[in-house]
Parts: sequence; C-alpha cells; structure tokens
Amino acid sequence: MLRFHKFTAGAIWMSEFGNPDDPKDFKFIYKYSPLHNIRFPESGQWPSTLMLTADHDDRVVPSHTLKYAATLYEKAKMHPQQTNPLLFRVEQKAGHGHGKPTSKRISEVIDKFSFLQRVLFMRWQE
Repeated sequence: MLRFHKFTAGAIWMSEFGNPDDPKDFKFIYKYSPLHNIRFPESGQWPSTLMLTADHDDRVVPSHTLKYAATLYEKAKMHPQQTNPLLFRVEQKAGHGHGKPTSKRISEVIDKFSFLQRVLFMRWQE
C-alpha cells in the first residue's frame, strides 16, 4: 500500500486510500498495509493462504502480490511449526478479472475450490 500510486492506475486510488508521499497519510496507510502487517503468531500457524495474480494485470499490478508472497514465505521459513499451505498462483497472459477467457476463469475456479477442499478437509460428493 505504500507504493501503489507509483504503478499503472494506482495514482487514481489516492482519493480513496490517501497519498503515501504525504507523511500524515503514510502513517495511516502503514497501519493497514497488508504487507507491513504480516506477523506470525508466537505459537500456532499462519492460516492457509491462496494468493492469486495475473502477469498482465494493469489495475492491481502483480508486484504487489509478488512482494506479499515473498515476504510471507520468508517469514514462514522462520517458523518450523508452519505446515498450513501458502500457495501462490500467477495466471499467464491474463489481466484483471473480466478480460480472461472462459478457459482461464474455469481453471482459476478449479484451483480455488481445490484449495478450499484441501484446507477444509472436504469430500466431494456426486
């Protein structure tokens, strides 16, 4: 959240989120920035997490998700009790949401449901 305004359409979000270059806004934004609030519990684990992005997303550029995933993985390495999955998926040759072909949307839904099935120990029934 502290550099969103420096990428593609991010500058138009400043009316909603504030201007990270303004010290007053920076303090506020820092408090809710997902990247800057990754804190693993002393005991227990980070919850199972599925992170999704697309390599041609020009609204929410992939670098935000990439940096979050890298930070999360780096912190997870310091917690040997972490066994919950931390999964990261980059859709190739795709953008933000509605511009995806049906085949890519189906693939993404399959991945989401498969993730939920795995972490919630669900059994599929016909």
